[in-house]
Amino acid sequence: MQPTDKESFAQFLLRKLGSPVIPINVSEEQVDDIIDQALYYYAQYHMDGQEKTYYSYAMTSEDIANGYITLPSNIIGAISIFPVGQSIGTNSLFNMRYQFIINDLYNFSNVSLVPFYMAMNHIQFMEEILIGQKPIRYNRHNNILYLDMDMSIVTEGQFIVVEAYAVIDPLIYPNVWIDYWLQKYATSLLKRQWAQNIKVISLPLPGGARIAAQQMYDEADREVTTLEHEMVRTFSNPPAVMIG
Repeated sequence: MQPTDKESFAQFLLRKLGSPVIPINVSEEQVDDIIDQALYYYAQYHMDGQEKTYYSYAMTSEDIANGYITLPSNIIGAISIFPVGQSIGTNSLFNMRYQFIINDLYNFSNVSLVPFYMAMNHIQFMEEILIGQKPIRYNRHNNILYLDMDMSIVTEGQFIVVEAYAVIDPLIYPNVWIDYWLQKYATSLLKRQWAQNIKVISLPLPGGARIAAQQMYDEADREVTTLEHEMVRTFSNPPAVMIG
């Protein structure tokens, strides 16, 4: 039976290691820690552990004075912000988009949109070359997105839209628990923890057999290393995709 939440995932891992046929010498707290560790690694590096999102935030006077905003804790990487204060992005009566429409596109029945489209692309190109994108700085450990720009162009109540990457929450998307790589990785981590617990002593199994703890630890450690290499080679996004 496939797991659907953290508790059933823990039981799934224990069964993969031999429970209840073999007693698994790990505490509930250790199992919980191992699952959190596996989820953290999965969310940071696996392409299915994160999703691109657009986070909108209404600026306050305090944010404008500070020059930064605080993002939710599930945001792990910020790429850019939508244009702020550009000549074609504002809602002013005197912005270029409005003037083009009122003067050249007042009659949509027999006016070509090609010149308008070409003009807008040319203006955007000029702004990209002469002004560029608004620079940002973001660190996911303090969740602060610094807006390194002239904050006088931002008004209170104006929305800042951030293009970012967010962690997939397994509480909302329980299909995370059935990811094959995550299951193998968490099983190997728990196997290594089990071996670590019993390395100092040789615990007997039913029938008088004994566990080769060091051999099991080395085997689990190789499995963890192999899976992490597989993550980098196969399942990770390119390193330059995210900023922060």
